[in-house]
Amino acid sequence: MQMTTEEAFVKTLQRHGIKHAFGIIGSAMMPISDLFPKAGITFWDCAHEGSAGMMADGYTRATGRMSMMIAQNGPGITNFVTAVKTAYWNHTPLLLVTPQAANKTIGQGGFQEVEQMKLFEDMVAYQEEVRDPSRMAEVLARVISKAKQLSAPAQINIPRDYWTQVIDVDLPTALEFERSPGGENSVAQAAQMLSTAKNPVILNGAGVVLSEGGIAASRALAERLDAPVCVGYQHNDAFPGSHPLFAGPLGYNGSKAGMELIRDADVVLCLGTRLNPFSTLPGYGIDYWPKDAQIIQVDINPDRIGRTKTVSVGIVGDAGKVARGILAQLSETAGDEGREARRAKIAETKSKWAQQLSSMDHEEDDPGTTWNERARAAKPDWMSPRMAWRAIQSALPREAIISSDIGNNCAIGNAYPSFEAGRKYLAPGLFGPCGYGLPSIMGAKIGCPDVPVVGFAGDGAFGIAVNELTAIGRPEWPAITQIVFRNYQWGAEKRNSTLWFDDNFVGTELDTQVSFARMAEACGLKGVVARTMEELTDALNQAIIDQMQNNTTTLIEAMLNQELGDPFRRDAMKTPVQIAGIDPADMVE
Repeated sequence: MQMTTEEAFVKTLQRHGIKHAFGIIGSAMMPISDLFPKAGITFWDCAHEGSAGMMADGYTRATGRMSMMIAQNGPGITNFVTAVKTAYWNHTPLLLVTPQAANKTIGQGGFQEVEQMKLFEDMVAYQEEVRDPSRMAEVLARVISKAKQLSAPAQINIPRDYWTQVIDVDLPTALEFERSPGGENSVAQAAQMLSTAKNPVILNGAGVVLSEGGIAASRALAERLDAPVCVGYQHNDAFPGSHPLFAGPLGYNGSKAGMELIRDADVVLCLGTRLNPFSTLPGYGIDYWPKDAQIIQVDINPDRIGRTKTVSVGIVGDAGKVARGILAQLSETAGDEGREARRAKIAETKSKWAQQLSSMDHEEDDPGTTWNERARAAKPDWMSPRMAWRAIQSALPREAIISSDIGNNCAIGNAYPSFEAGRKYLAPGLFGPCGYGLPSIMGAKIGCPDVPVVGFAGDGAFGIAVNELTAIGRPEWPAITQIVFRNYQWGAEKRNSTLWFDDNFVGTELDTQVSFARMAEACGLKGVVARTMEELTDALNQAIIDQMQNNTTTLIEAMLNQELGDPFRRDAMKTPVQIAGIDPADMVE
């Protein structure tokens, strides 16, 4: 069939069901964006490409459907870097379209020229450049298939002078790959280990959420064994929160109940997780990772198995299919030894932690430091971060999708939210970019317009994405709710400063004259300031009503004292030692 290269490109998108593109308009992409409306593709023109990429990440993570990120070649594309790497570590299949400077001028240092393939080579799972206009559809279809197969972003690079070419082309059929149920021997070995375990524990990661039926499969296996189920850091939606076997998230500011239960395990089934450091580092002073347990690790990517922890059995496969395979091969007596005692211990441990969590109002100071004590004294009537999170839990709809930014106040909330279904908890993941909360929840709302959504961010991180307030008030954008924790500081770095740098607060203080609520109002949105727990609960209740019934976006500015939670990485910091010393007199004028 004869068609233009842009027609071939858009028709291939249609064949793969890609209906949403995120970015900023540019001349290098206008031949295809011109066809988007006729094709049923919506282009979401954002305020910054970095936020556009995080919207794409949020859309795909919430829906399971691929989306596309695209912008002007050069500076538009370089602005995608942080978002693409974030999606890579979030295992999000995205299509990254990078229009390139024209072939006839590339290499001459022309306008908006940069090596776009080199730029993303360690940030995508696959990348390919179109070498001839006639191969436009072929390359695009392969890149999309690779993104789905590898569950990560994949890049197609297109010289901009390849548009508006007339080509003869047979459009390729969308190619889908069936995921593996795991190796026959390794699955059987895992089933044998779990059949004889006295204290089995299951640890669910993102792979359980991404797998079709993964949560249900892990639930059936847990119930067969009466094994507690922990989840990895920022994967609170990987198991039903109301289930009696749910033990909560491990890692930074996670669940003490989960930590205490996995500490006593003799076999741990790690389903769909690469066992990243934040999911296994000590928390609350508990070094909980079991030293003598047999570890079974299941991951779709063989390169991630055994990389962070020594494993007894490694299984390359889809988390849900592997879980079903293990369940089918368990012995008749699997889980029987100590079953009643295990049930009782799970219930008792969970109850004890729930009571402790509900009574935690303030953050502790490390020996020799007094910052949190001083912060409470300075603002005795202000909410602490934990008070704010309890107020939020009172109003947050059970079916809501939430996003959490990086930062101290968001991290303090890691132990609080739980969910009954997957694809409900969006977090920046192990790349840890600031500015994720607002754009990712916008993407989720675009994909799930009938579900209430709430974004969370500290005021430092929110400042990176605040320009999106100028984009999302237009009529075609759906309404969302955003909560900003306002304590006028970069909290995580400030906690580091109190612990290791004698309260030498360099670059940690934010402008106290700034009001994000008033910024929202200036952008045509609704801005609310909440100073007490009651005000915050009421504001969130009303914001959800306004979002779902009145199509109104609300930004709630929650005013907090300056208490600081645990540092992110105690293992990565130490007190510096001065040897030569620094003298201001040495500065040359």
